[in-house]
Amino acid sequence: MRRAIFILLVAGLALAPSVLPAQARTSVSTTTASWQGQAATRPQAPSSELTLPLKPNSVRFAVIGDNGTGERSQYEVADQMAKFHGKFPFDFVIMLGDNIYGGDTPADFRLKFELPYKSLLDAGVKFYASLGNHDNPNERLYTPFNMGGERYYTFKKGNVGFFALDSTYMNPAQLAWIEQRLHGADSGWKICFFHHPLYSDAKYHGPDPDLRARIEPLFEKYGVDVVFSGHDHVYERIKPQHGINYFVLGNSGELRPHDLKSSAATAKGFDTDQGFMLVEIAGDELYFQTVSRTGKTVDSATLIKQPARSDFSPLIRENQIAVETHSRIVPTSIRASYPLAAAACSAAKNPKMAPPLNCIPPW
Repeated sequence: MRRAIFILLVAGLALAPSVLPAQARTSVSTTTASWQGQAATRPQAPSSELTLPLKPNSVRFAVIGDNGTGERSQYEVADQMAKFHGKFPFDFVIMLGDNIYGGDTPADFRLKFELPYKSLLDAGVKFYASLGNHDNPNERLYTPFNMGGERYYTFKKGNVGFFALDSTYMNPAQLAWIEQRLHGADSGWKICFFHHPLYSDAKYHGPDPDLRARIEPLFEKYGVDVVFSGHDHVYERIKPQHGINYFVLGNSGELRPHDLKSSAATAKGFDTDQGFMLVEIAGDELYFQTVSRTGKTVDSATLIKQPARSDFSPLIRENQIAVETHSRIVPTSIRASYPLAAAACSAAKNPKMAPPLNCIPPW
């Protein structure tokens, strides 16, 4: 009898290793499938403290770029955005292009946009998209992107004017539109957002000097304060150029680790995780906070808008460099800004032309 029991115990132990891995695989498979469906099993990352002041009647928004992968990291960034929305109730999100990678069927829009940002959409947060090189131009017809059927458009929130541009097809018609709209804008702040960066220290793509030669003179002439771009899958804050503050944020879904090469123009860089930005504008002050996928604050500062002036010579002080331009930056740690001479570049010989937009959208 004892011998029979002993044999049964030995047999049970021999079978156990073959059972446990199957159970483990089942658990992992369930978790992997559930994050795509907005289930509660997605990892819960710690949240950092809010650095923004929450001033009355301020304009509050978030910024994402190169986000539309449909992968776990995009959902985790979206989770952090939803958490911060609870303590910083931003009203809208600007999107810097590459909104939908790969396929663009209704199922793709659901997986890569509607599901990850469901809680924000349900809370009434609006998304304003710009087109990237991986986007179908007919995304302009997708109602939740609020593009009004146009490749480039403008809208106003409070005393802030926003100008969404199509940097992939910067043709003469769009250049004329940009000049007309910037010239006629009566907003205190002028913010442009589009996909390809005019300045970038990323190694894989880097800046687009031809695009810069065509549109930066207009930005200077008509007092653009801030420019947001994506394309490079990193975060970078550029030291002010000609009185304009440039940000690169192309890591809200995609990521190219260790792609930044620091230069004299780099104010802050982050290339080891995905992230997004929160922005608050009140009067002549613009506050921003850049947050990683895990909730870590990687950059935070304040831009103070200054009256436009024709003299762009820097004001030098001990242990500090300030520049009198359209706006200056005041980091939370060090009150300083850094002027940088413009890089010489030549205009493109042949302006890029937009392709025919005659296909029928799938939604």
